[in-house]
This record gives sequence, C-alpha cells and structure tokens, in this order.
Amino acid sequence: MSDKKDYLVALRAVQQIPFGVGRNLLIDFLNGSEENESVKKNNLKELPDFGGLAYGRGELNSLLGSLLVKGMLEITSLPSNRFCKVLKLTSRGEEELRRPLAGGEAEGAASGSSMPSGSQESSVLSSSSTIHSKAQITEDDRKLFAEFDFFLSSYNDEQKKAILSNNNSVLCVAGAGSGKTTVLTKRVEFLVKFRSVPAARILAITFTRKARQEMMKRLAKEGLADAVMVETFNSFCEKILKKHNELAYDKPVRVISYADKVRMVKSALSKLGLGMEQALQKYFNSGQQKGKTPEQLMNIFMNDCFFIRDYFKFKNRPLKEFSCDAGNKCFESAMLVRSVCMHIQELMDQHGLRDYADQLLDTLKLFREHPELVPEFEHVMIDEYQDVNSTQIELINMLKPKNLFCVGDPRQSIYGWRGSDINYILCFEEDHPGCEVVHLTMNYRSTNHIVELINRGIRNMNLPDLEAVKYGDKELMVLDFASEEAEYEFVIQRILSSSSSSLPRNEIFVLARTNRQLNELSMLMKARAIKHVIKSEDSDHNIMLMEDELTLATVHAIKGLEAEMVFVIGCTTANFPCRGSEHPVIDVVKMDEYDKDEEERRLFYVALSRAKSALYLSYSSKSPTSYLTRSMIRLIDPDNEALHQKQLSEWEGENRPSFKGDSQGVLERLHEWRTRTSEALGVPPFMIMHDKTLYEIAEKMPLNTEELTDIYGMGHAKIRRYGEEILGLIMC
Repeated sequence: MSDKKDYLVALRAVQQIPFGVGRNLLIDFLNGSEENESVKKNNLKELPDFGGLAYGRGELNSLLGSLLVKGMLEITSLPSNRFCKVLKLTSRGEEELRRPLAGGEAEGAASGSSMPSGSQESSVLSSSSTIHSKAQITEDDRKLFAEFDFFLSSYNDEQKKAILSNNNSVLCVAGAGSGKTTVLTKRVEFLVKFRSVPAARILAITFTRKARQEMMKRLAKEGLADAVMVETFNSFCEKILKKHNELAYDKPVRVISYADKVRMVKSALSKLGLGMEQALQKYFNSGQQKGKTPEQLMNIFMNDCFFIRDYFKFKNRPLKEFSCDAGNKCFESAMLVRSVCMHIQELMDQHGLRDYADQLLDTLKLFREHPELVPEFEHVMIDEYQDVNSTQIELINMLKPKNLFCVGDPRQSIYGWRGSDINYILCFEEDHPGCEVVHLTMNYRSTNHIVELINRGIRNMNLPDLEAVKYGDKELMVLDFASEEAEYEFVIQRILSSSSSSLPRNEIFVLARTNRQLNELSMLMKARAIKHVIKSEDSDHNIMLMEDELTLATVHAIKGLEAEMVFVIGCTTANFPCRGSEHPVIDVVKMDEYDKDEEERRLFYVALSRAKSALYLSYSSKSPTSYLTRSMIRLIDPDNEALHQKQLSEWEGENRPSFKGDSQGVLERLHEWRTRTSEALGVPPFMIMHDKTLYEIAEKMPLNTEELTDIYGMGHAKIRRYGEEILGLIMC
C-alpha cells in the first residue's frame, strides 16, 4: 500500500461497498476485521480494498473525520430508515477519486491523512504533528522574551510565545488551569500597544456570556474594553443583523426568549391534544424519567425539540425527513418531536422570531448575498476552539481574517452530542499550513498530585503532559461503597467536617454524570440544612453563589469552573461512559457523527481537573469506570490491592483471564512493545492494539500467524503489520 494515498483508499472503499455503509463498518472493512457480521454476510473481504489500511480504529476514525470536515464524505440517512446513518461520497469526493489532488485543493486533506503501510505517520495524530508535541522555545524566542520582560515578566515561556507570536495562524493548545483567558487578553493588549493594531480591528469570539464578560472585565483594566470587539458567536451575529435589518429581513424580528419557547411547545402539544405530562411520558421511558423533576424533564424535551429544528436547518434538510420506520424504538418519540418542531417553525415564521441558530444562518446568508457587508478585521481571536461546529467555521472563513489566533483544548472537547467537532482543532495544521502551535502546559490550578492524576487519565490522546506549579498534600481518594446511600452519606459527612477547616462552602463541588444523582443528594442535603445550588445543562449557569452555598452539578455544567474540594460521585461503568440517555432523539441523529466513548473519557477528565487541592472519587454497587485506570489507582492508593484487583477484573464487561506459565511476562512485554510503538508512531496506545487483544494473546500464547487469526482484534491487516513482532515477543 506504500504507493497509495490512504485517504483515497478510504474514499474508494465507500465506492466499492455495494450498499450504504456506516462509519463503524467502514472502519472494520478498512482495517481488515473479518469478525464483523456484515463483512461475513456480504463477503466484503473479497473487495479490492478490504484490509487496505492496517491501522487502529482511532486512526481510521480520525481519517474519516478529516474527510467529513473537508467535504469529501457526508453523513446521510437511508431512505428506508431516516435514523440509520451512512457515509456517502460527495461530488468533491467523487472528483477527488477521478483526479487526485485536483487543483491542489485536496493537499490539506491528504496531508496528515496519507499513511503508507509501515510508515511512522497517522491520519491526524502523526508523530511530527506539532499539536501532539510540545512547542520548542528557540534562542530567537528568548531574545524576544528579554526585550518584553518589562511587559511579560510574570508569564511562563509558553505563554510568552503565544502572546508574542508573529505567525498569521496560531493555535494555542491550553491545558486545564493553564491561564488561557490571561493569554488571550494579554495578546490583545500586546497587539494594540506594541504592534499598533487599531483596537477596532480586533475581534475576540467566545462561546458564553460569562466568558465574554470576564474578558471584557480584564480588558477594561487596560482601557481596552470599549474599543475591542469582544463577542459570543450569537452576539456578533445579532449586532450584524440589527445593523442591516432591512437587508436581512422583510419584517421586524426578535430573538426568542425562554418564555416564548415554553409557550410555543405548549401550543404545539395543545394542537396535538396532549398535555405536558402526557408528552413527557410519550417522549421519555421510565428509566430516563427516574430522579428528574417535572421541570427538568420539560426543559430537556423543549431543548431537544429546538435542537432537532436547528439540526435540520444547519443540514439544510426539511423537517419532514425526521422520521424512522415503525419498528424503530424511537419512532413514537421521533414523531412527537417532529410534529412539535413543525408547529414551532410555523409560529416563529408567523411572529418573526429567531433563535441563535437562525441568527448564525441568517448572517451567513446576508454575507453571501452582500459580501461588501462582511466586516474586516486584522486579527480574529477565538476561544474554546475545541467546541466549534461546521457553521461557526463557515462564518470564520467568511471573515477572511489576516491573522487568526485560536485557543482550545482537545482534552476538554465534550459537546459532540450537540454539534461540536473536535476535528477542527485536531486538523488545525491541515487547514492552516505553516501555522504555529503553542502548548500551554503549566497548570496553575491544581496540586502536583491532581495534575499527575489527570495526566494519567488522558494519556490516550498523546498530548503533552501538564506540569504542576502548586505543590501540596496528597488529598486524593477513591472510595468503594456498598450502596449509593452510603456514598451520599460519606459526601455529606466530609462536607460537614470541612466546616471546621474554614473552607468556604462555595469552594466545594459535588459532580455527577446525571441529574438523578444530584436530585437524590440534594434532598438529603436539604434535610440536613446544607445550603447548596444545583447546576445542570438546563439550569442558569450564571447562578451567583453565596459563601455558605456549595454546588451540585453535572460535569457538562461545571466546565470552566474550579473549586478547592471536588467530589465526583457515581464513578461506575454505568455512568462513565453513560449507558443511558437523557436525549432519546438527539442521540439517534448524532450517533454516527462523533465518538461517544472517547468524549465520555474526556468528560471524566474535565470532572477531575476542576479540583484545586482535594479530590474524592466514589462509586457503589458496580465496578469502577474503566476511565479510572490502574495507573491512576496506583497513584491514588498504591496499597489498596483489593481495589486494584477489582479494576483489573472489569474488562469490557468480561473477567480478566487467568494466566499460566510465562503468560504474565508475555503480557508485560506486550505492554512495553505497545508503549514503544505508540510513542514511535505518535498515537495513543489503544490505536495500536486494544487491552483485550493483549490479554488474549498472553492467555492463548499463539505460535504462528494462523493461530493469531483466532485472537480478538487480530485481523489480516494487523497480522501483516505486527504479527512477526508479536510472535517474537511470545518466543522470548
């Protein structure tokens, strides 16, 4: 395969398979997995490119993600089942197969996506990729740092490099607690004061009102808040549309309010002859309703309806397509949501109402029809770049900034379920050739023990480790309880005992994966008169905490915040990754557009990285989450052999095999080999080979390539690439 571009192999495979192919099946086809039932049933191994890419699922998933971002593949639905998502060649993809690298435009897609067999490259996570290697500080950098010592003396070298960079395109990969907002605002100050950039020619975009207010507050101290344009995507679009209202609309419009949303949903249900309680019973199953208040259920249902409306608008598809065959378990929910969405659309058109998605799309339409109205900026700066979606990227591209400065952290990309695409930050170098990538790795939030723990928890992403600045006592615990009641009681007693240490209650977070756990714990705290607030995805994130109030929150709702003491409850295999769903219909339409398991791992990382000095992880009844790795457990509690064994036994729902003879030695050699190989290729270890495969090799001790074919995960492609090395390790 060394003479072929791998992205072309992937495109050709979609063309070869004689039916609509889903992402998972395509990955199995490309890496030669004969265990896949569809491969067996349809005899796909006879096709020319079966097993054509001998790489891990993560690598191939990244390659397909890059092709989706580049517009060579698209996700579509089967005519017979709108919820069955398949990959399809776009016209651009077809043209690329006819004329590879047509017009030079495809080089960006191919660079980093061409993986000749046996080479030391991967689709996105290549060893030469600076997004996965720490930026070097050069002698020229140090000379520049010395010149600006009066301005930047309190900053670390990586922060200085990001603030002073003269590259037209800069990606600042800012790890948890590394001071990204400080770097953003200081760079604005640097551009205005020392590069003579007019403040009005700088646009800074972030995602939330809170982040915008914080940035404006810091710029105000330097007298820059009124001059620099600091916006969210929504506020930017709203200002543009208000300024050019007569060109964008033929009648007065306004942004929809929360009260408007509630009224429209209730109106839609009334038209269907349903009350809210009936609708909620129809939409959710009993398990999804458990532990949630009627208000929380209503908010989830309402937000899901608006999400589906916006999703189809972004995809430029009619709502009537939102259906599925009668045998689908979500059919009733889907039909209910579709009816509500169509009624909402009628009311919004009738009354001139717009939501944030409308504003973004209307702004793009205005700019396409009137390109002279596109504002010109010398510098565009984007915060939380890991959270951008395709429509926001289209807006950024329309602005055509001379200089682009993006800040984000792939480790904290947790919103794929609502449209964010991690590939934009991972593929930044492909989209911006010649860019500079700077890593902020100094963590100013957490003690050294917590920093080491979170590093171990996210090593599969192969990003540079964070470095601790704060040193303190090792207040880390992982606790196994017989029941959730006992788990909750521990949290309450620990919080009550913290009162004697003068720790303010607003410096305590209790985090959970689901609202159910928070509601149950809240009831117990109310009975003890423990003041607290609950934050969830559907609550007001700008709640002001009193000093005597602690926070109970879902992990999604707490991102960007921090506390001295953090409890993460329910760290089980059922919650991380979350097996259930609070968004029945959204999960169906989004199921093939992002890697849910990897996003859940990142969510666990976000939870742990909120803690400054004390972190308590707890679980009950079930086994601990696999995201709590053996390495992490050894760091937290090296002498707890019972916990080590319990975690070892939790292996994709199966028991760890018992080893005989030198099997344990073989397993150790396999782990060492996988680590070396992953480092050489610059990819996470799981992309080389899954733990389950290593365990099975050590248990069965295959002696030749034929016996290797009986091992889980060892298809022909993997055997061709790694077979001889593995057999050599067994023979040692």
